[in-house]
Parts: sequence; C-alpha cells; structure tokens
Amino acid sequence: MKINWKQKLTSRKLWVAVIGIAVGISMAFGIESCEYAELAGTVMSVISVAAYIFGEAKIDAARIDANIKDKAESE
Repeated sequence: MKINWKQKLTSRKLWVAVIGIAVGISMAFGIESCEYAELAGTVMSVISVAAYIFGEAKIDAARIDANIKDKAESE
C-alpha cells in the first residue's frame, strides 16, 4: 500500500496534533509559573488535541461507510 504523503501533510488533524504538542511542551518547559499550572496546561492541550483528532476520525469513518453503502446500492 502506497502512502499519499501530500494528503498526509495537508491534513488538518496532523497540524492540530503538531500544534497541540508544541503548545503542551512549551507550557511544560517554557513558562515560569506554578508546576501545577504547567501540568494542567499540558494535560489540557493534549486532551483537546486528542478529542479533536478522534472526533474528526469518527466523521471520516462515517463518510467512508456512507460512500461504501452508496457504491453498493448503485451496483
């Protein structure tokens, strides 16, 4: 199976994940404040990114299922 790198690199899910990780890491290591606040910010960043990615994956899966059903009905 050949990987379509152009499609992968233009994926919103990929860039949201990259940004979320960068924000989380910068909050953990770059901001001088209470350690609890840094930890909370990091966790919230990761959770929000994961929720978005899983939500988009579920939407994509539903779209694929709908396309498969449409093709099966048209044949």
